Amino acid sequence: MIVGQDQSSSLDNPVWNALSTTHASFAEGDSLAKRYPVDVAPFAATRDQSPESYRSLARLLGPGGTAAIPLATMPLLPDGWTVIRKIDSAQMVWNTQTPPPAEHSFEELKPSHVDEMLALVELTKPGPFLKRTPELGSYLGIREAGQLVAMAGERLKPYGYTEISAVCTHPDYRGRGYASSLVSILIQRIAKRNEIPFLHVRKENVDAIRVYEKLGFKTRRNINIAVVKNDHSTQLS
Repeated sequence: MIVGQDQSSSLDNPVWNALSTTHASFAEGDSLAKRYPVDVAPFAATRDQSPESYRSLARLLGPGGTAAIPLATMPLLPDGWTVIRKIDSAQMVWNTQTPPPAEHSFEELKPSHVDEMLALVELTKPGPFLKRTPELGSYLGIREAGQLVAMAGERLKPYGYTEISAVCTHPDYRGRGYASSLVSILIQRIAKRNEIPFLHVRKENVDAIRVYEKLGFKTRRNINIAVVKNDHSTQLS
């Protein structure tokens, strides 16, 4: 399954396109601005870069509210907003025909495992992961001596695509290929649904980028993840 640039344009604003399609049941907001519930994911998006859309987002977030906005370009924020943090990421799309093999056994992670998942995320810092994040898709794990030591799962789902996220391994168990096996299983499942796997990785994480390239991912473009704050002191009407 090969991704053409025109086919993948929805990935330029992946949160908007996920919340407008496959993840519409999670969407809070209106026709100009949407976000995930705050205990599901920290992401929000606007339909376009107009002042009207950001006014809608300000109403949605409330005074002092924050959100992470992944976009192909930096958001054109009007007055009354601050960029708290900017994360330069490579957006990688799986771009081959044959899913890679998985070499390790794994288990399906369930809501009852969320405390273990949160503990592993806190230790490894793979990116945003909250108590209800597992509701966004399936999550898989690998255990050693009963301990969850590796994890990966599905997050954003723009129509026709599924993002692989929360890929992490306990520091004591790295170098065994656990993460690659979990990502391979997710690729197989996503491709079987006739969807295209993609992911985001910090540009400075060159080791992870190399691993993903070996699994068949190619960098599509850079994505700016801007963490923004609504500086309005009162609720906009």
